[in-house]
Amino acid sequence: MIIIFQSATLEERRRYYREEWDVKHLPDFIKKELNKREFGFDHLGKGPNDRYRVFRDTDMLKKFIRYRSPFAAYCSVAFYKKPRKRGDWLKSELIFDVDAKDLPIRSCACDGVCEICLNEARTLVIDLLDTLKQDLGLKNVHVIYSGRGYHIRILDEEVMTLDSEGRSQVLKYLVGAEAPKSKYVAIDSSQKPYQLEHFSIPIGYPAVFTSRLKYDIMNLNGNEKIEDINPKLLKDIIKYREMVKKDEWGLFKNKIGPIRYKNMIEGMSKINLGLVDAKVSIDLKRILRMPTSLHSKVSMRCMEVKNVDKFDPLKDAVPNFVSERKGN
Repeated sequence: MIIIFQSATLEERRRYYREEWDVKHLPDFIKKELNKREFGFDHLGKGPNDRYRVFRDTDMLKKFIRYRSPFAAYCSVAFYKKPRKRGDWLKSELIFDVDAKDLPIRSCACDGVCEICLNEARTLVIDLLDTLKQDLGLKNVHVIYSGRGYHIRILDEEVMTLDSEGRSQVLKYLVGAEAPKSKYVAIDSSQKPYQLEHFSIPIGYPAVFTSRLKYDIMNLNGNEKIEDINPKLLKDIIKYREMVKKDEWGLFKNKIGPIRYKNMIEGMSKINLGLVDAKVSIDLKRILRMPTSLHSKVSMRCMEVKNVDKFDPLKDAVPNFVSERKGN
């Protein structure tokens, strides 16, 4: 039996960084302009208190990691001219952080993370990727398994210079944080895109919102407390959600009733903002777990995911030392 989701010991961390970890596996988007990023470390399991480190190249990073075997390793999403002081900001990756343990709607009842909520987080990420690539036309998109969820890291030049307000607008569109209004609907045959402050959002928001709504409904467990949705409505949503699964929205709306259906729409739009960590998305100077590093709290690898559809964290992100643990 493989024992995961428990903290790695110092000896296990040393073994991981000296036997399994290889700086060559660091994603190219991290290695490129490495010396313009800030790095941070947590050596005691109490949070990143060793900050503002800069590495000239991967060899310097390799020596540090191998010697210190940190509890956690982080690097900035921002690029600076003076990274040691976080000075002269140049640009930042656009980040969407999907943490399985923090999903506002999940069908499991675990206290931390489990196979069920990890899979639901992966399903959500697949939907978000479709919107980012198909609706928004973004191409330089990378998915990182963080140890308890996923980081979507975007390096398209047109979004890396967005300010916090611009990132917030993209976030709200992506997660379906507003009930669709008439301004999102094309009123003529030209199908002109709805103009966001910094760049154009295609006329597709109703479809995006519907996708997030379907995700919400299918993952309800009945114990949620959602504004605008009382216990009776919540019970009926779950009772009739097989219709949603079959995309029979008209039948579903008739069963729920038009007024209560509107309440459901409003309630779900409010909770959707919690599908990703909004603070991470709008923070231009955030540090994130470094891909290839060990998430020591749960003994899982933080790693780039090339094929999200086939990725299984309980197989692909489990370090070798975990298989040798003995149960209590």
